[in-house]
Amino acid sequence: MKSFVQAFVLLALASSFASAFDPSPLQDFCVAIDEPKNAVFVNGKFCKDPKLAKAGDFYFSVKMTGDTNNPVGSNVSAVNVDKIPGLNTLGISAARIDFAPYGQNPPHTHPRATEILVVLEGTLFVGFVTSNPNNTLISKVLNKGDVFVFPIGLVHFQFNIGKTNALAFAGLSSQNPGVITIADAVFGSNPPINPDFLAKAFMLDVKVVKDLQAKF
Repeated sequence: MKSFVQAFVLLALASSFASAFDPSPLQDFCVAIDEPKNAVFVNGKFCKDPKLAKAGDFYFSVKMTGDTNNPVGSNVSAVNVDKIPGLNTLGISAARIDFAPYGQNPPHTHPRATEILVVLEGTLFVGFVTSNPNNTLISKVLNKGDVFVFPIGLVHFQFNIGKTNALAFAGLSSQNPGVITIADAVFGSNPPINPDFLAKAFMLDVKVVKDLQAKF
């Protein structure tokens, strides 16, 4: 009986460890599909029969300049598993980021991915902030051809400090990295966070908080 219990405990532990992370793909690719009819279930997703895969499952174009005519002066064209079904299970995605002069990609985080940014045109001031208690700003001015890394989960930003348009491409270590824009999450939540609470948290006047909430 004792040996049986020990074996059961070891099996349970092994199972919990095995489910603690996404397993490595056991096939060449797993093109995600929404309709499970005639699909193959692999690694927790419904996948198209590999024999039916085509080039379009692995392709998406971001050659068009994004519309930067908005309050922040930037546009992020995400290239994740929703755009390229063939990214499913591969743990990677990308984004094109266009900047108007003095446009910015506001402070945000990617809860599921590290980001590596390559500047193709223009000059960007970029940075990220380390976690509590230090909250150290690590920043740098990037020019064409420069590369910078934003660690997973940390608040980061990009700001075009030039008088001309800027362009950057980002690679992310998740097929669906997610994004949390800090201002949108805090002041634009639905339903709104109690302004009295936010006023105390940010050491602001309640009227200022209400004015900010009205902008989102």
